[in-house]
Amino acid sequence: MIAELPASDTAATRLSGGLIPFKSHYVEVAGAPVHYLDEGTGPVIVFVHGNPAWSLLYRHMIAGLKDRYRCIAPDHAGFGLSEVPAGFDFRPESHAARLAGFLDALGLAEVVLVGHDWGGPTMLGAAMAAPERVRGLVIGNTWAWDIRGDKHFERFSKLMGGGLVRALTPSLIPFVNVVLRTSFRRRKLSRAEMEAYRAPFKAGGQPRTGMHVFPREIVQSGDWLSTLEDFASGYDGPVLLIWPENDVAFKAPELTRWQALMPQAETRKIPRCGHFLWDDAPDDALAVLRPWLDALPG
Repeated sequence: MIAELPASDTAATRLSGGLIPFKSHYVEVAGAPVHYLDEGTGPVIVFVHGNPAWSLLYRHMIAGLKDRYRCIAPDHAGFGLSEVPAGFDFRPESHAARLAGFLDALGLAEVVLVGHDWGGPTMLGAAMAAPERVRGLVIGNTWAWDIRGDKHFERFSKLMGGGLVRALTPSLIPFVNVVLRTSFRRRKLSRAEMEAYRAPFKAGGQPRTGMHVFPREIVQSGDWLSTLEDFASGYDGPVLLIWPENDVAFKAPELTRWQALMPQAETRKIPRCGHFLWDDAPDDALAVLRPWLDALPG
């Protein structure tokens, strides 16, 4: 069990080996603490990570935007430094409900939500729970619809959510050591960065259940994902699509579908960039994100 710590604690700095130069904060949601980074003042941006990342993923975005925005990056339950509630099932719908509870607990309104990978569906699930609090959406490489029948995603779900990877996860952490490590295109993660991504899941830390459940739910959460598609198609607020062009998971067909779902969206592509765009090409991501945020009404 990860103990609840005071807001002045430097747990994230320690866990990341110094890569996160920000203080750790905690708030209780449904009986278990959620860990988050909270830097800067001004309009609120909430950064939502996917699998197998944690708030570490957004360290460059926070550093580049905290001069005029309040940048908040929570960890999902069982990732980073957030505790797992009793009986938690790790399904994306449950993560989305906890994210909605997190926004409630902090009393946040007029929020811009930023996410990619599973951070996309979970932030949309939280937005769907209280759309009046959402000022805008920044959607990276992700999806929000039922993909059953899409062989590309079904194969990945079966492999990474299946029994073999589940058996290997306790010793090898394949989602970090293989999937994350090989998903960068602009640069190679340093030894210290790889260690920081592994750190939450090392012995005595987080359970590794979430890393296995997320890929399984690509298929099994199809009905819930369909509700997100309905919400996205009816959302008429500002949307920015930031799309890495060399992601092995989400490609041109997924971008085209987003553009059809949300015709008001502005699209910016990042060339030669892999799946974890916020860490693979942080300067390019900031160069796209900051002007769009600065131009938002109000």
